[in-house]
Amino acid sequence: MPLHAAHARHPVRVTSTEQRAEGAGPFTTRLTWHVPGGGTAVWESRLARRRGIIAVRPVGAPAGRHTRADDLALGRLRRLNAIAATSFVIGGALFALGAGVAQFGSGDATTCASIYFAGGLFFNTGGYVSLLQVVNAPRHVPGGAGRLVTSGWRWWSYEPTRVDWLSAFVLFAGTLVFGINLLDSFLQGLSVQQINRLIWVPDVIGCLLFLISGHLAFVEICHGRGPCLRRRDLGWSIVAVNQFGSVLFMVSALAAYTRPATADPANADIANWGTLLGAACFSMGGLLQFGERP
Repeated sequence: MPLHAAHARHPVRVTSTEQRAEGAGPFTTRLTWHVPGGGTAVWESRLARRRGIIAVRPVGAPAGRHTRADDLALGRLRRLNAIAATSFVIGGALFALGAGVAQFGSGDATTCASIYFAGGLFFNTGGYVSLLQVVNAPRHVPGGAGRLVTSGWRWWSYEPTRVDWLSAFVLFAGTLVFGINLLDSFLQGLSVQQINRLIWVPDVIGCLLFLISGHLAFVEICHGRGPCLRRRDLGWSIVAVNQFGSVLFMVSALAAYTRPATADPANADIANWGTLLGAACFSMGGLLQFGERP
């Protein structure tokens, strides 16, 4: 089902038939509008992107009915969701393993760096596929009868006015910055200043990008209403678990700063345990993501 060009490359816009738009700033994350013949339809950014559905309530009917995207879109979403979830599960497990090896002294620095690097490749994959989920998500027809339509496959798009695109893009950028940190960790004979500049700084920047991505994900799922608590919402649980993991990664990064006076990390134990537990959170988020299958 081809998507009209006006909707393929730009965020959805509120039309005269739409009842209410919700979000934060320039971002629209939920739309409620009247459908022909009476009743309402509700489009939510994450629900449509991850599950491929729109909630439709005919006149006099209770909430809960959904209309889904076409089979082409659902097939895409299922494959992308499975790849992203698997990548984060494996990447998180490898990061946890690397931190465990570093903490318990069962391997040298090169062994730890190799394990981290392998985990980083899976994080790169998960980050990019998460972006592909946004780029190729089915879009709703403004003012239509609660339908989702699918555009042709794309490997990239530039849609900074969409909060889901920004969140996924910043996450992917964070995984790439981590890649710089992980590659530099193989370098030998570095001075303390070089270690902090080439390894520690990219680590902190990557953690910061992960935190920003998680904040934008909360903006999307909470519709701009600030911090929200939705214990029964699987999408919210995934975002919360991943954001907690990002916080632990940042704690780990700050503790890994190499002191010029001693050439030792500020606190190696906190650095290793922060990485291990943060990585475990991302693995858990990946496992939960399997349940968000379209």
